[in-house]
Amino acid sequence: MGEKAAIERVEEPVTMADIRADLRELGVEDGDTLLVHSSLSSIGWVSGGAQAVIDALLEVVGETGEVVMPAHTGQFTDPADWENPPVPDDWERTVRKTRPAFDPRRTPSRGVGKIAETFRTYPGVKRSDHPIYSFAAWGANKEGVVGDHPVDYGLGPDSPLGSIYERDGKVLLLGTTHETNTSIHLAEYLANVETEVRTRTAPVNHDGERVEVEYEDIELAVDDFADLGADFEVAVGSTKGTVGAAETRLMSQRTLIEYAIEWLEANR
Repeated sequence: MGEKAAIERVEEPVTMADIRADLRELGVEDGDTLLVHSSLSSIGWVSGGAQAVIDALLEVVGETGEVVMPAHTGQFTDPADWENPPVPDDWERTVRKTRPAFDPRRTPSRGVGKIAETFRTYPGVKRSDHPIYSFAAWGANKEGVVGDHPVDYGLGPDSPLGSIYERDGKVLLLGTTHETNTSIHLAEYLANVETEVRTRTAPVNHDGERVEVEYEDIELAVDDFADLGADFEVAVGSTKGTVGAAETRLMSQRTLIEYAIEWLEANR
């Protein structure tokens, strides 16, 4: 969505004060551990853009809380698996050999939106060092959330998603839907459903050298996240509101995951 369309979504500019007020009205509180999935364009035209949204989020959770966002890097997955779009078969070897190593300080995120990519670069933000599924966190216990992110099973119980679960954190879908609700992946690891485990490699920066690290993970899927999310909203429900013009949902991550485990066991 371009700026013209963003302007047309709102009657006046959305300000940082507006965003703070909307977040508090929705139920975001001081001290929350808040996992944010976001779409800047859905909010409408924001005075200050992504920076204003981030600053509002940090102010609302305060110095005792944490804001967490995905900083995923799908460009380091196996190019043989790429579908949107696929690359020619004879490109795959070249891609694997020539792409630079993942570096949590320098590597841009991919596909997580303008707000999350801007947040990754903020002073005081720490990014985990998983080459595919890194998260960025700000706040009092950011080290506890993203400081120890194992390379195996990157969205599993020992990942930042598991840390948020242990802290009884909240999920904020700011202009996004359950189709991008990463926390549901944690339920895939915990549910008693058949999964395939694969071994893959990704390039990382180790003491200044490019090293291919090998890791194990399950085959993750998102095809049924929309259906799962719709059923969750009927059976349990999230707190709904708007931030600017963006339809927004706030929910307990633990409640979502516990529901998702049962749903996956019944439907997969």
